[in-house]
Amino acid sequence: MQPQQSKPLYTPEERLRRDESPWTLVQGILAPVQFLVFLVSLYLVLRYLATGEGALIATVSIVVKTLVLYAIMITGAIWERVVFGRYLFAPAFFWEDVFSMLVLALHTAYLIALATAALETQGLMWLALAAYAAYVINAGQFLIKLRAARLDQAKARESLAEAAE
Repeated sequence: MQPQQSKPLYTPEERLRRDESPWTLVQGILAPVQFLVFLVSLYLVLRYLATGEGALIATVSIVVKTLVLYAIMITGAIWERVVFGRYLFAPAFFWEDVFSMLVLALHTAYLIALATAALETQGLMWLALAAYAAYVINAGQFLIKLRAARLDQAKARESLAEAAE
């Protein structure tokens, strides 16, 4: 029994569209920027929860993190449309997109709770941490997909090299 061949993440046409799209570069820039903003904000939120100090700067950092998340979600949907022909839930990224909706919902819930004073500062910080936990899981999903895409590309190059021999 031969091992089952998994379907590559991208068809050759999708890979070409991905490589030619300026949105690929935008995503490649926004992802580490968002992660850096997340790390700074996480530190500020945890510092507030531990000391009770720095509520304003922690709050500002969460709002900035959420705005960067919106930017990466919008540009990511455009990228997905260019590469796969749909704005969200392309089969190759279906579960990542599903979980992204949870991440987006939690961050948006934070903004709504902040704007309506539905939660005290402590509650807002805990809601932000829940949003951040979901973000970390989602980022992990995308890193796994990125690794899979690189492995697919390496297999494709290997197959081409073998065929050329």
